[in-house]
Amino acid sequence: MAKLVKREYRTPFILVTLLFFIWGFARAIMDVLNKHFQMEMGISISQSTWVQGTFFLGYFLFALPAGRFLMKYGYHKGMVFGLSLFALGALTFGLGSFLFVEGTVPLFYFFLVTLFVIASGLVMLEIAANPFVTYLGDKESAASRLNFAQSFNGLGNIFGPWIGGLLLFSGNDGDITLPYLCFGILVTLATLAFLRVKLPEIHKEESGMVEDVHSLWQHKLFLFGFVALMFYEIAEISINSLFINYAEGVQGIDKLTASQWLSFGFLLFMCARFVGSWVMSKIEAERVLLFCAIGTVVANALVLMNLGKASMIALMLNFVFEAIMFPTIFTFALRGLGKRTKQASSILMMSTIGGAIGTMLMGVIGDRTSLSVAFIIPLIGYIVVMAYSWRVNSLISGQAPRRKL
Repeated sequence: MAKLVKREYRTPFILVTLLFFIWGFARAIMDVLNKHFQMEMGISISQSTWVQGTFFLGYFLFALPAGRFLMKYGYHKGMVFGLSLFALGALTFGLGSFLFVEGTVPLFYFFLVTLFVIASGLVMLEIAANPFVTYLGDKESAASRLNFAQSFNGLGNIFGPWIGGLLLFSGNDGDITLPYLCFGILVTLATLAFLRVKLPEIHKEESGMVEDVHSLWQHKLFLFGFVALMFYEIAEISINSLFINYAEGVQGIDKLTASQWLSFGFLLFMCARFVGSWVMSKIEAERVLLFCAIGTVVANALVLMNLGKASMIALMLNFVFEAIMFPTIFTFALRGLGKRTKQASSILMMSTIGGAIGTMLMGVIGDRTSLSVAFIIPLIGYIVVMAYSWRVNSLISGQAPRRKL
């Protein structure tokens, strides 16, 4: 902790890290909704992917307004506003079963609207929390610090599909609205707590900021980072969203066990984040990213080849290799931006639209061919990340002649 966070920032760091757990659970529980809606409403895989499509559309559309809000009102008020939207969406989701007949298509569309509201709150939280955490210590430990905080996001990911699977696939006619009602109440309490806690508003301009840059898009690390993040989201979200479909349809695993395998995958993901945070305190982050990117490409190629149990093992290993990617790329993309950081952070969060694109493409291919073949989508995504990591490794570590950023 002494190396990661300055003493005066430890309490804010702990509080904000708790937010990572909250939205990790909210995002992960959606990964059981696809299969649930397919069963209850008789819709196809591609139709059910509107769960992720609508959710990440909220991220995309609300990212820039959220960034402007942060630039005007600061990190603290941004987190409170994000929590408020999250609570509103979760509580409204919980009312769905009282307003519509269970298992009907109108209920499905109602849930989509509430997920859009939840996403609008979460994007505000992420835009505020990610750069906020990077500033709570030394610049050299920023990537390691963000990976540590996001490890608790992984803890939320573990509980999401596990609880969702028990509610929906255990044969007890569980109600998916229950966890959203509970989280709505919990997030409301968290909002009240954040209103009473004073967080430091960090005004920090890095000396390395390029003064003559007229646009963020002219900053190559930022531009490349945005593209890499979008393709990472295409890969990661599409796999998580259709994991249960793949495990049941290709590997022959029952739905409840598949949801538990997904939770185990998120456990591997979280542990890999913690380990990655430690490794990057010993080895340059750009080298670690390149190694992990190669690992994801190999893993997804094995899944695409449909090798039975070997493909399933490769899919589980993919959770390990991808764990450090988002926070590491995010940190690289913000280097040298100084007072542009809040604006840049909001634009980077627009990259999550890749989650909607990837899941829908994978769903269409899965309906028309098989989900093994559909893994061509995440494979392409990780190939782009691998190319990005090689390029960043050259730019930052000095392995190749350094060009002007």
